[in-house]
Amino acid sequence: MRTRLIWIGVPILVVIALFAGWRLFSHEPRPYMVASAERQASEAGVEILRQGGNALDAAIAVEAVLGLIEPQSSGLGGGAYLLYWDAGNKALTSYDGRETAPHVIDPGAFLDADGKERSYIDAMLSGQSVGTPGLVKMLWLAHQKHGRLAWKDLFAPAIRLANTGFPVSPRLAGWLKLDPALAKMPGADKYFYRTDASGARMPLVEGDILKNPAYAQTLELIAGEGPDGFYKGPVAQSIVDAVTNAPRRPGALTLDDLRNYEAKERAPVCGPYRAFRVCGMGPSSSGGVTTLQILGILQSFDMGAIRPLSLEAVHFMSEASKLAFADRNLYLGDPDVHAPPVAQMLAPAYLRSRADLIDPSRTMGQAKPGVLPEVKAEQFAPNSDISLPSTSHFSIVDGDGNAIAMTASIEGPFGSHLMASGFLLNNELTDFSAFATDNGRPVANAVAPGKRPLSSMSPTIVFDKEGALYATLGSPNGTRIIGYVSQMLIALIDWHMGVQQAVDLPHVVDMNGPLELEEGTSVVALEPTLRQLGHEVVITKQPSGIQAIVVTPQGLQGAADPRREGVVLDGKL
Repeated sequence: MRTRLIWIGVPILVVIALFAGWRLFSHEPRPYMVASAERQASEAGVEILRQGGNALDAAIAVEAVLGLIEPQSSGLGGGAYLLYWDAGNKALTSYDGRETAPHVIDPGAFLDADGKERSYIDAMLSGQSVGTPGLVKMLWLAHQKHGRLAWKDLFAPAIRLANTGFPVSPRLAGWLKLDPALAKMPGADKYFYRTDASGARMPLVEGDILKNPAYAQTLELIAGEGPDGFYKGPVAQSIVDAVTNAPRRPGALTLDDLRNYEAKERAPVCGPYRAFRVCGMGPSSSGGVTTLQILGILQSFDMGAIRPLSLEAVHFMSEASKLAFADRNLYLGDPDVHAPPVAQMLAPAYLRSRADLIDPSRTMGQAKPGVLPEVKAEQFAPNSDISLPSTSHFSIVDGDGNAIAMTASIEGPFGSHLMASGFLLNNELTDFSAFATDNGRPVANAVAPGKRPLSSMSPTIVFDKEGALYATLGSPNGTRIIGYVSQMLIALIDWHMGVQQAVDLPHVVDMNGPLELEEGTSVVALEPTLRQLGHEVVITKQPSGIQAIVVTPQGLQGAADPRREGVVLDGKL
């Protein structure tokens, strides 16, 4: 009897084994895509995906490389926001790695002796501008929940590049040429400069090979010890030393600030736009809420029937943005300190009432904040920060359909210009309002111990009407990010553009001030007629860096902004 069962069982096992082998070797190749600000960063993401990692694993490798080869924009010494789409569980999660103020900080840190707002450069180039970096703990928190490969293996591409060297990019070389302050900062003066034949110190130029063994050592500590390798021990001490010994206005950052920093898992903010569901980062970023307000206001207008970037389209986009920024600057701040009225700001009836304020024939000028139900606007005073842009964004979709939208920053360019353990430290605290009160009313984004400053970073993930992943996108460039992301979504959804066509569009941005038209583009021709509608118009450079991936019936389509050095890489697993 036993022999008979064996003879029956063996063929069954053979069939099962053959079926398993067929499944293993005959499955359809699974496409992936990485869109980042630098080719070598995109290559690092691809390397991790090919090793079996998922989108979150690849994101860690991408950012570790970006911090090395694009140090003017983001890195270990700064913070980030991350959206992660778990395709298997159909769950979207967001992570807040925003920097925090030291627990001993002067509320008037960004005011001069006369009580006036400091210039950006004056505020930036100081130890007082440095917040507790949040990037490493945020990535660790996300990896603990979503990572597939071992944490220690994700830093290998960046460690390799730091030790062997990488060529200085045109953009990095350009910023070095424009920034004389860097040559006077300890650490940065030796890293970014060389001595010529006459003995003069000269900034590195495009193509120079730059090595950073100190950065490699820091990554090795993080890889081996997790966040303790950064927030404790020699790296933490070097951060505190750099801040407290800053040549100009030393800061108050301590080892306890680093040790006690917490990254936050938060619920994303989501809202409808046409047949799509748009999701972004909630406070402490203003990006998601303000983008959703702009789109929610434009729901009342048939943008799809309007010619892209025509006079009418630009007017409506500008007016909607004015209204949204008026609310942003009054109501939003760190949710752990002040509970922003997000639900009221995104309520459909409220957004329709804001849309009713738009006159197709005339600009409203500077918009006023809306009156929210159960919220007394007179209790708040408008925000006044002195930030300027840098930042980096990347998007990833892996072979299983998991997706990342991540925006990281040290503010800058080059952050505070202070260097520690091979990386630059942020100046993100300049994103706080310079004033804590206005006519006795508190500012939601005022400086306070342990507080996160308001950000405009807008990593965004979009879903179609069936709930399937449609797009992941975002951009650098300070408060203008919100305008770039909003315009990108209008181009994709209302104007049915291809992703690269949408990225390439000229930018129009209104932050409830003058209407900005991108220099050297076709929209500049609208200036006279926009002025006839009452708009104050300025022509400006718009150095966006949009990285986007869209899911189409033909597969993944990606785009990198031609205004920077971004690269999209794809393949199949």
